[in-house]
Amino acid sequence: MARVTWFCIDIEASGPVPGLYDMVSLGAVVVYDDDAGGISVGERFYMELRPEAPRCDPRAMAVNGLDIEALRRDGLPRAEAMRKLDVWVRARTVPGTEAAFVGHNAPFDWSFVAWCFAAEDMANPFGYKGLDTKALAGGVLGLHWLDTNKERLSALLSLPEEDLSQKHRADYDAWFQALILKGLLERQRSQRA
Repeated sequence: MARVTWFCIDIEASGPVPGLYDMVSLGAVVVYDDDAGGISVGERFYMELRPEAPRCDPRAMAVNGLDIEALRRDGLPRAEAMRKLDVWVRARTVPGTEAAFVGHNAPFDWSFVAWCFAAEDMANPFGYKGLDTKALAGGVLGLHWLDTNKERLSALLSLPEEDLSQKHRADYDAWFQALILKGLLERQRSQRA
């Protein structure tokens, strides 16, 4: 019986740490054990947030390609964004399981998400549970952590190549991470059999 519903999360930020910099977009994809005994990649979620932090690194914004002025005008206020994420996660958590945060380099993404929930005095639907696909890949595939980049994992797991025109768009990156997670979990299950 499944114990966890996985939520692959990717964020884009205006700099390296929460509080001083903002999470400016978030993408999420649910991954769950399906009724046929397999692992399914489910729905996507995406939002852009209004910046509130005192700093913005132009280099970070160049990576994510988002317009900081457009975000200041049109982005969701942080409290509303975190409520939307919470509702989305809770509605997609399979009954009888717990929601678990998954990231590719999870410490970075989790820190922003956890900080935003705490800043709004809201419960984090993931609690303190987070799975790093880089660490999981190290264990399942016997790789050094430094060799667990998406390109290498894509080849080892026979995944499609990343669409570089979509890279660093949070919902696309979350979806690609979901493919990595699915591949790793399937490989792990086959090793146990």
